[in-house]
Amino acid sequence: MEHELVELRKHISSQGILVQDLMAGVCREMDDWNRSPGDVHDAEVEEDPLPNEVTDPKSEFLEKIDLLLAEHKVDEALEVMDAEERSCPDLKGSVEMSSYKSAFMERKAVLEDQLLRIAKQPSICVAELKHALVGLIRIGKGPSAHQLLLKFYATSLRRRIEAFLPSCSTCPNTFPATLSKLVFSNISVAAKESAAMFGDDDNPAYSNKVVQWAEREVEYLVRLVKENASPSETSSALRAASICLQDCVNYCKVLEPQGLFLSKLFLVLFRPYVEEVLELNFRRARRVIFDLTETDEGLESSSDFVIILSEFAIASDTMMTDCSIRFMLIVQDILEQLTHLVVLHFGESVLTRILQLYDKYIDFLIKALPGHSDEDGLPELQDHTVLARAETDSEQLALLGAAFTILDELLPRSLVKVWKLQIENGGGEGESSAALNSSAAPELKEWKRHMVQAFDKLRNYFCLQFVLSFIYSREGLTRLDALIYLTETPDDLHLPSLPFQALFSKLQQLAIIAGDVLLGKEKLQKILLARLTETVIIWLSNEQEFWSAFEDESNPLQPSGLQQLILDMNFTVEIARFAGYPFKVVQNHASVVINRAINIFSERGINPQSSLPKTEWFTEAAKSAINRLLMGSEDASEPEEYECEEEEEDDDHIVLPEMDEDSDSEDTSSLSTVESFESFASASMADLESPSFTDSES
Repeated sequence: MEHELVELRKHISSQGILVQDLMAGVCREMDDWNRSPGDVHDAEVEEDPLPNEVTDPKSEFLEKIDLLLAEHKVDEALEVMDAEERSCPDLKGSVEMSSYKSAFMERKAVLEDQLLRIAKQPSICVAELKHALVGLIRIGKGPSAHQLLLKFYATSLRRRIEAFLPSCSTCPNTFPATLSKLVFSNISVAAKESAAMFGDDDNPAYSNKVVQWAEREVEYLVRLVKENASPSETSSALRAASICLQDCVNYCKVLEPQGLFLSKLFLVLFRPYVEEVLELNFRRARRVIFDLTETDEGLESSSDFVIILSEFAIASDTMMTDCSIRFMLIVQDILEQLTHLVVLHFGESVLTRILQLYDKYIDFLIKALPGHSDEDGLPELQDHTVLARAETDSEQLALLGAAFTILDELLPRSLVKVWKLQIENGGGEGESSAALNSSAAPELKEWKRHMVQAFDKLRNYFCLQFVLSFIYSREGLTRLDALIYLTETPDDLHLPSLPFQALFSKLQQLAIIAGDVLLGKEKLQKILLARLTETVIIWLSNEQEFWSAFEDESNPLQPSGLQQLILDMNFTVEIARFAGYPFKVVQNHASVVINRAINIFSERGINPQSSLPKTEWFTEAAKSAINRLLMGSEDASEPEEYECEEEEEDDDHIVLPEMDEDSDSEDTSSLSTVESFESFASASMADLESPSFTDSES
């Protein structure tokens, strides 16, 4: 219908021009008649003898062109003018401007104007546009035609987008996919038409114009996505940004064979928006996790890890367990919005933000442990109130268990789905521990190391508070005093001193509680109990008041005191060995304490070589002491099993240094089987060598 109306308007316009020409001719004839009424007959007589006079062909051609242009017969006019321009020497480019050439160029300008008006009609179809543009190209107006082609596709794209935008609010997650398809398909069609009509390969000027125009269209797309997306802190905005990036980069790759390389430009333009959306989503995550009054109805509570983490609620405050569940729910929600290409280009940024969130989560749990003051650092968490402290051992172990489960099992499992990595089964039966394949994603290796360091803060704080509560009484008095080795006389049973007997009993009780609270988390149990044993010796090694008592010459030293101290250190090592904990690092720290004590006693005139038993005696005495202390327990068969297991380990004892009477050497002893300071979390323990978790000290 529109095409018929256009043709009708053309016809009416051409008829109007004919009427005007007819009226002008009639008026001119009437004027001639009025000026010479008596000479009409003579004029007719004079015309009769010249019926065969030849008319000027150039004037006739110009009249014909005028008629065709008046009738808007642009195709015929174009053909006639094109043929005349090829055949007439006066119209060649090198010929000087003549009156005929000037008249011809004027009519050519009229033809160009008519073609431009046709091409600029808002309702023109593609076929009519291409026809008009071909005409412009034939009369040498290629740049104008090319500009009109790109303008046509830009205008048609904006009309389609304006019709689509009102529906964006109904599909906030997927509208970028539709926008990207509209924009890039339009760019592709325009590029193909440009190449077909103008031969872009032969004329780089046209191809450059297409590239510049396509870049402006990409900028327009990015602006549209930003303006019509949901608020940046919502998961809908993150999903929309992910889909947009995924689709646009794929479309950019499709356009590359056409000479359009738009991927880098798009990523440069879109990166700040994706970073903004990620940052605001993780800020929302912090509010949801740490402000326990904050709710997010968009989070699903039916995930598998909700059941796993809820098991710790039995032994701890439910609000603190809810904090752990919220952590995994919000992180899982964020990860589910990411597409493969977002992970490829922004994976490191996502991992960094998860690490920061986990680090704050660990700080939040530390606030719930005894001995922590709200003023002790953590300024970013001052506004969040911990509803209850974990006072009992079971409550504290539950916090550790939840944090470790997130680190070692739940987070890797979620990341595996996003990073498209393999799942390796680590640990014992029934334990579905997801291991990240570091070779497939190199950035994960460094991330895991920092994540373990964050967990170590919670583990070390727990161990330190546990050891301090054991060493110091409620009145602040120390139970592990140097006076034990200065004044007390060892009994004939060669038992460790009372504080270390108490340590053995307390560790046994904690192991029983850990077995219930951390059921199925044997790796974490061994890590914690080994660290506790190690922490006692580290504290003793760093306690200057303890060593000052030995160095004070007013306090008499006895060889029996040195013997008792060495026995206590060996006893501590044997506790770890007996319980199956990694004991190499404990043994190493114990060796440092023994060497320091031997050096002090040597300087005070006591020769260890003459006053101390052999090294093997201390190891056997420590084993024997454990057996005697276990005799009162319900399981009397355990000592025999322990003795049998340790027959192969007789060489793994602390080696006392050879002391010359005239030598003041302060060389520390070396361990017979320890080549380096290995981590207590990985030293010779096959069940701890899981690729999904390595201790930060290793």
